[in-house]
Amino acid sequence: MKTFKVLSLLLSYPREEWVSHCDELKQVVLEEKMLSKQKLKGVVSLIEHLKSSDLIELQEKYVATFDRGASHSLHLFEHIHGESRDRGQAMIDLLEMYNAHGLDVGTSDLPDYLPVFLEFLSTTNVKVASHYLGETQKVLMLIRERLAKKDNAYKHVFAALIELADGKVNRKEIKKIVAAEKEETFTDIDANWVEPEAFGKNLFKSKDYLHQKIAMNIHSANPHSQPQATQEN
Repeated sequence: MKTFKVLSLLLSYPREEWVSHCDELKQVVLEEKMLSKQKLKGVVSLIEHLKSSDLIELQEKYVATFDRGASHSLHLFEHIHGESRDRGQAMIDLLEMYNAHGLDVGTSDLPDYLPVFLEFLSTTNVKVASHYLGETQKVLMLIRERLAKKDNAYKHVFAALIELADGKVNRKEIKKIVAAEKEETFTDIDANWVEPEAFGKNLFKSKDYLHQKIAMNIHSANPHSQPQATQEN
């Protein structure tokens, strides 16, 4: 399941400590053979691009792609719940699931951050990973189509994730949605640049607060509200 770790890194902010190991990343996806030839070719092309590009330029491109607009946001629940209270509860449930599997997310990233989610999937098995990816497939496909519309190389990672996901989504429907979307204006981008941070400050005031909320959910949890990864297989 190292392919999931590679895909997680490829969607992370470009840093010297991992970009300098692009050859090893490529070797992992080639040897593990979890992807079809077509999707593998796309992922390898992105890795080669990262390897040959200036780090500062990569970082600027990453920020422009994922951090300055909601349409490509790597926070999964932002696409599903927006800034509603439902997103907070969903993240608490997700963090609880991570903890149950022994994954320590820490405090630097929110639980619904896609690279963190992929790191979690890398600790499971193929069936479980495919199941959970399947639940996010519509979001992944929306982002993929939006990136493809702009011929952004990160589209290859999302294409690979969609291939690994269980279930099917009507791609024609997704393409129609994306085709009808207007381009984000600078005003939209500026607004979305601020909102995710404000949400984090309002809901997760501190590490202790978050852990208290999780503890409350664990003690009062309804069995039906718990993710049952093992029972899905």
